[in-house]
Amino acid sequence: MTANKQVICDVLMERAKTDPDVTVLCSDSRGSGSMSPFADAFPEQFVEIGIAEQNLVSVAAGMASCGKKAYAVSPASFLTTRSLEQAKVDAAYSNTNVKLIGISGGVSYGALGMTHHSASDIAAMASIPNMRVYLPSDRLQTGCLIRALLDDALPAYVRVGRNAVEDVYEEGNVPFVMDHATVVSEGTDLTVIACGEMVKPAAEAAALLRKEGVSIRVLDMYCVKPIDREAVVKAARETGGIITVEEHVPWGGLGSAVAQIVCAACPKPVRCLSLPDSPVVTGNSRQVFDHYGLNAEGIAQAAREMLK
Repeated sequence: MTANKQVICDVLMERAKTDPDVTVLCSDSRGSGSMSPFADAFPEQFVEIGIAEQNLVSVAAGMASCGKKAYAVSPASFLTTRSLEQAKVDAAYSNTNVKLIGISGGVSYGALGMTHHSASDIAAMASIPNMRVYLPSDRLQTGCLIRALLDDALPAYVRVGRNAVEDVYEEGNVPFVMDHATVVSEGTDLTVIACGEMVKPAAEAAALLRKEGVSIRVLDMYCVKPIDREAVVKAARETGGIITVEEHVPWGGLGSAVAQIVCAACPKPVRCLSLPDSPVVTGNSRQVFDHYGLNAEGIAQAAREMLK
């Protein structure tokens, strides 16, 4: 298994060999962000800002306005709160080529608690005009996403976790299309739409239910904004209901976006599985997910209840 943040470093290093404009900026986070190899290999293309997330985003925007491809890497919990104004004004409003990389997203920091968790970052960043929001599910999809982002000049926020994650896709077989949901498995009874680290348990839940004769479609909605509206409407029309799964609070995230689309275009039952609207229990990511049913069995049980 590989952490998605490590893949980001690998892809940026590969491109930096031939593109001197690729620049990484960190807020004393090169170690936690797995960017030390980049800093060592390309010291002229690396900027250490220190623990100053607001400056991190503003400096990245300034460099982008001078033609650099700026990747600002910082813990998601701080990047999306302390520097929210800079993300809104310097990156999004100015439409600069800044990619905000939120590392250790969701509850990755485990027992460090709510101060270090980023469970409202989708809502915060998606609410900003011009700001795209991506949560890749595994190392292979992360690689595809970062390569695609290197080829455009628009602002974006990418959230990845801290720990190594299991593969969702197979080496050499990653069905990636920019800003389009990926169909992980086909199904006709219900659809499960997940993002980030919730895609793997969603796929596992579909496999469990398949043994019970239940057909589940699984969509990897790594592109939370712009969300693949067509895929959501198609799922609502072709299956009996939708379950969303996200490592986020109930408000303003993937579930809210999906429910809004389904309500307007093709009303069907929608159930949103998420973290609670309260500080989460103490534990590592796996323990937190298990406690709130954000695992294969929890998702499968939600599907069973919806089908009753």
